[in-house]
Amino acid sequence: MTADAGLRRALDEPGFRALPEPVTVLLEAVAAPPRLAAHLRAVHDVACDLVSWIDERYPAAGADAAAVAFGAATHDIGKALHPAELSGPGAQHEPAGYELLLSYGVEERFARFARTHAAWNEDGIGIDDLLVSLADQVWKGKRVRGLEQLVVDRLAVASGEAPWQAFLALDDVLGMITEGADRRLAYQSTHSVASG
Repeated sequence: MTADAGLRRALDEPGFRALPEPVTVLLEAVAAPPRLAAHLRAVHDVACDLVSWIDERYPAAGADAAAVAFGAATHDIGKALHPAELSGPGAQHEPAGYELLLSYGVEERFARFARTHAAWNEDGIGIDDLLVSLADQVWKGKRVRGLEQLVVDRLAVASGEAPWQAFLALDDVLGMITEGADRRLAYQSTHSVASG
């Protein structure tokens, strides 16, 4: 199977929401590795579930569903330029992804997720950034207490609920999401880290 066919398979296989069309075009333009596309689809799917739940239960939180969906769909795009970070540690993909998105004409308000998805504990991070960061962790079943607490704090302030109530609500939805982690990890692992 050619790398282009592998990318197409990662983008088109059933089981997860399709990425926004501009993201698909961008991934093809940068010859993204199939595993990157699979990862982005899995995180995007989780992020869409999270933001849908937030919009329904905590509308006053002011989450921007379109921004969260786009951010989750592109947060690791810099790994197309730093493919070693697909299977190992590294943070070069973060600024590289941000610059790559800007170079393709993506607005800064959408491109920022490439650099903020791992910087969730810095000042000035909004609810949309936190949701992309959370989706990037929980898709694989990882729970990050500090990140979750920041989301709980935002939800409690927006809703007027006691923090423990927001915690229980978020914990329930994250528990349901983590139940699908094995399926998402298996899906990602069936795709090659090699690009064309």
